[in-house]
Amino acid sequence: MGDYDFGSGCTNPETFPVQELAEAAARAIADVGTAFSRYPGDMGHMGLREVMAARESEREGVTVSPDHIALTNGSMQGVTLVAEAFMGGGAGSGGEDIVVTEELTYSGTIGAYRRLGMRLVGVPLDEQGMRIDALEATLADLHGKGTPPRFIYTLATYQNPTGSVMPKTRRLELIEVARRYDCLVVEDHCYADVHFEGEKEPSLYALDDSPSQIFLCSLSKILGPGVRQGYLMARPPILERIMGRRFDGGNSLLTAAALAEFFRGNVWDHCERMNASLKEKRDAVFAGLENSVGDICTWSRPAGGLFVWVGLPDDVDRQKLAALANERGLRFAPGSAFHIHGEDVPFLRLAFGYIGLDDIHRGLPVLGECIREARTRVAENADKNTEGQASALAVEPSAVAAAAGS
Repeated sequence: MGDYDFGSGCTNPETFPVQELAEAAARAIADVGTAFSRYPGDMGHMGLREVMAARESEREGVTVSPDHIALTNGSMQGVTLVAEAFMGGGAGSGGEDIVVTEELTYSGTIGAYRRLGMRLVGVPLDEQGMRIDALEATLADLHGKGTPPRFIYTLATYQNPTGSVMPKTRRLELIEVARRYDCLVVEDHCYADVHFEGEKEPSLYALDDSPSQIFLCSLSKILGPGVRQGYLMARPPILERIMGRRFDGGNSLLTAAALAEFFRGNVWDHCERMNASLKEKRDAVFAGLENSVGDICTWSRPAGGLFVWVGLPDDVDRQKLAALANERGLRFAPGSAFHIHGEDVPFLRLAFGYIGLDDIHRGLPVLGECIREARTRVAENADKNTEGQASALAVEPSAVAAAAGS
């Protein structure tokens, strides 16, 4: 039995810069010295905030102030801090804590918002991300009921799990719709620098200089989640409101100082090195899928990020598929894990960052065998019918939710 882990959303351990980071940490510890005897404060180590402000300024082509950046314990702390800051919403905001998001989104965010007691309202996606016509209809409906959302949460770049990228024109439309409904926008941008080809789309924060834009980012995807280092960007007075929910004394000064030393002047060279290996893995997934299930499945072709979203034939028994895969030591994330209501959508997510290249080559034929064995129709013409249906679903996952009655 193999051990093929396509489930882990972590990045590549083979290119983790162990020695370089150790050397940077040694320099940082000597430099910080006795300052370790003090709390770092809500905003965090100025050195890393300056490096991340430069990262954002260079990528986005706008000036980002380190005074608008607060370091967090991973981007997920930013996700929850923002939610806690705006729950309750004040007079006239309705009685429910509602978040509008893509109907397929990161499972960690779904779980965090559920545990906080928030209600998620989903917006359909297509190959360019959140559909703005559907977003506008959703906001109009919520306002009409007297329950406007606390904010919109979106993964506009290398959306998890679908891999979609929202083009600039649609981003501007999103900003305009949110402005008309006086709605905050929280953009989770943690995958944006895992970029393989083509031009980068601007962040919402770069396209709109109002306080309504809140930006979340992370070093988990360009370095590793074990460093537990993320940050949020927001302009006053929103930043102060979010920081008012922080009670942990700030994140690790030791980690932040070491990362500032490592990344100073090195962000883009480091990303280029990491991304070259990840692109090879992504391309291996494409080739493996083509060879093993190219006649019956569809899949996304993301220009960045860590995931490929695979559309299954509609006659696949997803429970049987999971059991077969488990028996053969193969792990993936089922589509239901990313649906805000847990709908059993006919998709699965393959993560390619953590798994080794050889295991990608060996594992995808195993996945193909499992998918074929899990099908419930055996007629020879079933492949043609289900291939067309899977293609439509891969373009617009929302069709799945509609069929399921969500």
